[in-house]
Amino acid sequence: MHALPEDHTGVRMRRLRRERHLTQTAVSELTGIPYSTYTKTEQGVIAATPHVVAAFARGLRIEVSTVVGQPYADELRADELDVLIRPIREALDIYDLGADPDIRPRRLEELNEDAEALLVAVRAGEIKQAASNVAGLIEEGTTAAHALNSTEGWLTLASFYRTAYDVAAKLGFSDLAQLSLARMDWAAQRGSDAVLGGMFQYLRALTYLREGKYAIGQRLVARGLSTLQQADGSRDREVVTGQLHLGGAVMAGRAHDQNEALSHLEEAERIAAATGEAVKVHYLTFGPTNVQVHRVSVLAELDQYGEAVEATRGLSIPQDWPKSRTSHHFAEVARAQMWTNRLEDSFQNLLKARKAAPQQAKYHPTVRETYAGLEAAHRRLPETFLSYGSWLSSATGQVI
Repeated sequence: MHALPEDHTGVRMRRLRRERHLTQTAVSELTGIPYSTYTKTEQGVIAATPHVVAAFARGLRIEVSTVVGQPYADELRADELDVLIRPIREALDIYDLGADPDIRPRRLEELNEDAEALLVAVRAGEIKQAASNVAGLIEEGTTAAHALNSTEGWLTLASFYRTAYDVAAKLGFSDLAQLSLARMDWAAQRGSDAVLGGMFQYLRALTYLREGKYAIGQRLVARGLSTLQQADGSRDREVVTGQLHLGGAVMAGRAHDQNEALSHLEEAERIAAATGEAVKVHYLTFGPTNVQVHRVSVLAELDQYGEAVEATRGLSIPQDWPKSRTSHHFAEVARAQMWTNRLEDSFQNLLKARKAAPQQAKYHPTVRETYAGLEAAHRRLPETFLSYGSWLSSATGQVI
């Protein structure tokens, strides 16, 4: 029995195609996906790559999240995460109402400590903890920011909005992620912080990356780089600049623009050599290690899976790296290994992704697509393979 029966992206692509009364040939012509690649993806013979998913979504004029099945409603309900989304949405909606007379905000120093704790929780993979706390803190931070009307107050509120974005993006609520970013920009402008403005453009570009709208994403990367030129020279500015180049590299890689992707990587590598490891600067995890990790991702996005696997040689993840970023990396390596037929190694990296940040891995599309790609060959994998699939689709009410 399959652990995820009839629940992979290919199945959804077939259903969406049939709903529009299209043949496989018509979809191939409409999307630019080679016919053989499309039919094998639909059948589940090969895994759906982000490039194929994005091309399919653009061609049929639907959201990428619809194609990949996000948000994963049953799992969110089982893990009691779905009930945390509405309070966040409501907290984001009161941004312009001024100070709430029924809320007595704590000192700004205490709110800053909570903002920092939220950022740490997300990067430790503790999504449920962050989701449980962020709505109330946004409400308190909104009142404090309006009452104080100071740079520090607005930037603290912007940090709360950033965590709302992190939670929404990781759980697959793209509309809520975009709304959170709009609020973050609104607060950052009142705080007059050009570096934060550049980071906003980076996070905004990532939302278009997920939606397969690479041209818009690349324009946002360019705008972010331009915005940062308005900031005073500092290590913070260099870190955000470098991270924007890494985002641009993945964007170009997914668009299969190799020259642009490698150009961004080279610039990020140059900047990282000067900044060194800057894991905690705006919690972007920027530095030489992240450049190496992104090189693996970019090569995979270019469908150069063998080169991506080769790029992992000698790559060591530091102990102080955020578990969320570590989990993401293992998922990317697993994908590359699956495409190079290193099935056992691929599955082992899926296990590492789960161990590093189980809550994140469970809701990560790359983890799910890689598992689906391995599923057809599960006879060559250990018995624990099917238990992994059961975990992905578990309805136990417990986050494993």
